Amino acid sequence: MGSGSDGCPFCLIAVNRTDTEVLLGDEDLLCFRDVKPGAAHHYLVVTRMHIDNCKSLKRDDVPLVERMVEMGRNALEKNKVTDLDDIRMGFHIPPFSSVPHLHLHVLAPASMMTLKSRLRYGPQSHWFIRVDQVLSHLKARGKVE
Repeated sequence: MGSGSDGCPFCLIAVNRTDTEVLLGDEDLLCFRDVKPGAAHHYLVVTRMHIDNCKSLKRDDVPLVERMVEMGRNALEKNKVTDLDDIRMGFHIPPFSSVPHLHLHVLAPASMMTLKSRLRYGPQSHWFIRVDQVLSHLKARGKVE
């Protein structure tokens, strides 16, 4: 699968052309650790097919995003995170994405994130949108604004 884009690191991971340890995966998604963790547990859930970012999503992608959330929660549970109320999941809003390939950040425990991580992934961040907000936008408007 994957787009075959040699310039996209997440496409390369999707087609097993790196040494990245994949924690979970299925035909559409895969999950691995973030190389620059913002929390004790920081995983990325990415699509195998290249999608640029959360602004590229449409209403029809709601089930895909919901499956990304489910895989993120499964990764946390697999890694013994028990307080699933103390997590942060979301996407960076372009142009603030380090990799231009759709990826859900899954962080825990959110309450223990450093100031730098809270600025990057927290509620005060102007360039990070929570996954529930993305789903709400897609269901109501058909796109992320």
